[in-house]
Amino acid sequence: MTAPHAEQLALDGLAPRRRRRRTPAEKIPAEHDPIAQVVLDIQATHLGRTFDYLIDEKLDGTAVPGALVRVRFGGQRVSGIIWNRTSTSDTPRSSLRYLERVLTTRPLVSASMRDDITRIADAYGGTRANIVRLAVPPRVERVDAALPGDDGTDGTGGASGIDTAGGFAGNTGGGTGADSPFGLASARRAAGRAAATALAARCRRAADEGFAAMRTSYDQAVRLHATLEDGGFGAFVVDALPGAQRWADDMAWIVMDAMAAGRAAVVVLPTMRETQDLADALERRGLHRFAAADGERAAAGGFTDGYAGDVAVLGASMPPEERYRAYRAVADGRVRCAIGPRAAMYAPVDGPALFAIVDDLAYQNMDGFMPYPNARGVLRLRAKAHGGVFVAMGHARSAVSQWETDGRAADTPVGGPATTVHALPAVVKEHTPWVRWLNRDELARLADPSIGARVPHTAVRILHKALDGGPVLLSIPGDDAESLACVRCHRQVRCARCTGPVARGGESAPRCRWCGAAAVNWTCPGCGGDRMRVIRVGAAGTAQELSRLFRGVPIVVSSPRSPRGIVETIAWRPQIVVATPGAEPRVRAADGRDTPQTREYRAVAVLDAWTSLYAQGVDARLDTLAAWMRAVACCAPRSRGGQALLIGETDPTIARSLTLWDPRLLAAREIEERREAGMTPVTATACVWGRRDVVIGALTRLGVLGGDWAVVNVGGHDLPAVLGPVPIAPPATVDARELAETADRVKAVVRVAASRRAELATRLRAIVGEHVAGRRAGELRFRLDPKDLI
Repeated sequence: MTAPHAEQLALDGLAPRRRRRRTPAEKIPAEHDPIAQVVLDIQATHLGRTFDYLIDEKLDGTAVPGALVRVRFGGQRVSGIIWNRTSTSDTPRSSLRYLERVLTTRPLVSASMRDDITRIADAYGGTRANIVRLAVPPRVERVDAALPGDDGTDGTGGASGIDTAGGFAGNTGGGTGADSPFGLASARRAAGRAAATALAARCRRAADEGFAAMRTSYDQAVRLHATLEDGGFGAFVVDALPGAQRWADDMAWIVMDAMAAGRAAVVVLPTMRETQDLADALERRGLHRFAAADGERAAAGGFTDGYAGDVAVLGASMPPEERYRAYRAVADGRVRCAIGPRAAMYAPVDGPALFAIVDDLAYQNMDGFMPYPNARGVLRLRAKAHGGVFVAMGHARSAVSQWETDGRAADTPVGGPATTVHALPAVVKEHTPWVRWLNRDELARLADPSIGARVPHTAVRILHKALDGGPVLLSIPGDDAESLACVRCHRQVRCARCTGPVARGGESAPRCRWCGAAAVNWTCPGCGGDRMRVIRVGAAGTAQELSRLFRGVPIVVSSPRSPRGIVETIAWRPQIVVATPGAEPRVRAADGRDTPQTREYRAVAVLDAWTSLYAQGVDARLDTLAAWMRAVACCAPRSRGGQALLIGETDPTIARSLTLWDPRLLAAREIEERREAGMTPVTATACVWGRRDVVIGALTRLGVLGGDWAVVNVGGHDLPAVLGPVPIAPPATVDARELAETADRVKAVVRVAASRRAELATRLRAIVGEHVAGRRAGELRFRLDPKDLI
């Protein structure tokens, strides 16, 4: 006989409350397609698939593909996106759980966006959950509460006829009077149609004006205009003209031409500063930024949540509520134009849209989270999938753009042939300032006695004269860096095996930072010298030095590390601005006038040009030219007396590309040198890093160490598929417990034929997934199409 359980006595009123056991409510599966295939918010590579859940009949109407849901997985609640609904499952029905909750009343991710996410994940070797984490902002409930619902009612009980496809859905049933919900919906639909018609008319007028200017400036403007008007996929590389905000004006025309043709538009820019420049250019042409508006303006546009506008800004640095509201407005089709930094590449637009990127060389275009997608590749992939138009615009041309315009690029998911749009020679000469290269030979020809000075007398005289008419910009190098150079001729030390930069190796011999080869018995290919030295470059004390040369002239320093940080704008008056690349202040007139003359510097000088000789990285020279062209583009044209000075020694090809304003010269040379070295974009490249033994094992399984991919053929020559591995530093976030595992951390560069890029991504993803699923010790990561190999 079992003894009864003892019961703890308690004082009156303090006894624990007895809770009644509730019988769980019986759930009945939905009648049609009761299985939801859900992509869970789990970033592990080996779990990069859909998981099946049952749909309760009570959630049948809201559990639609694209909806955000909450489910049970592994003993915890996680969020996920319904990717599809089906009637069958490979998992036994007895083992399936039900969806716990549907968090959104309308789809958060459309069908076309789900397809794009799958393509992006496959192209970069990631999972759909990886891309969803980057593409879809965190949900803000009060924003959803104010949005129109799928049932014809908005979050406050009103009605809205805006549908998720961007049109205006018709409601059936109910009254049609002005006071009835459906009568109100009809009025809003009518207002929305009127606003859309007015927007198309504004875009058409601006597009016609812009096309007239572009047609007389660029050689292939007619073809670009025809592609935007007639439809079909097209890829273009636009070399932007110089001039203060000229690139923003030209991109604004391209955007409005696309919108006038019924296309949506997505533009990715390096930072929020360039985003604001483009937003200002669009506003000057009659488009408004999506923001809070008065009731009359919101109602006129068919908006029901108190917000209205034509252009939405999407950025990861925005407040969560603003970002989510802008994302919803684009996803619902209420806003047809999305601009912003890297996060805007995932703008949820449908149909044959315009997908454009400005300055595809910028390092900000590479995402910092697995699978590290690149904005240029993502936009081109989406444009091709949607039958849209891809445009890459910049002052300097990237190696990828040059490779595509040469017609030699393989047709891959993220690349392929493109058409170049270059300015006409006469227009280039009219809009560029007088660019002079003040190197030692030029200063000797001018008999300048200050040869070797950081700012020679010739430059001081020119800048003094320019200060009589307005501000002057001096562009200086960025943060301090260290490099090795020949003692005799000052040429940067490069690896004899792979042409990579050579760095000091502590007490051991200097080693290449790409392939790890030791620079033993090194001799300079230029002068034959065998000694090297450390070169340190930087911009410390520049303002103090200039204050002695230009006494009494105000000096403004704009740099991320300066006390004032980056200065956004300066007044149009005589003053000197010292700025690092990317931190050049915009010029604005003190009285509010906005003309081309009041937005430009009278002169621009690039100091310490010799530092470009020691820059490291695959795109070092291209990045240098891009920084210099962005600075010189802020200068007045020669017709208004504008002058640009390049002071110091540098690569003659860089100097010639700048003085002639022809980025094709340097880009073509880069391609030829990369063909010889077998570097990207001639080959498909990936960086693999982690613990040494894990990386070696992964390379062996990949087939690049003694396997079928051990060599890569470039131009008829067989080159090793692997460079390295080379030691790398532990991650910045490492803690004491991880020090043992990251002590022997290495990185290797893998090269395969460009046509095998998709297979490379698939193999790497499978290897990492197997490593994670087996819970094997040691870090293992990879990145395709890296911006740099160091």
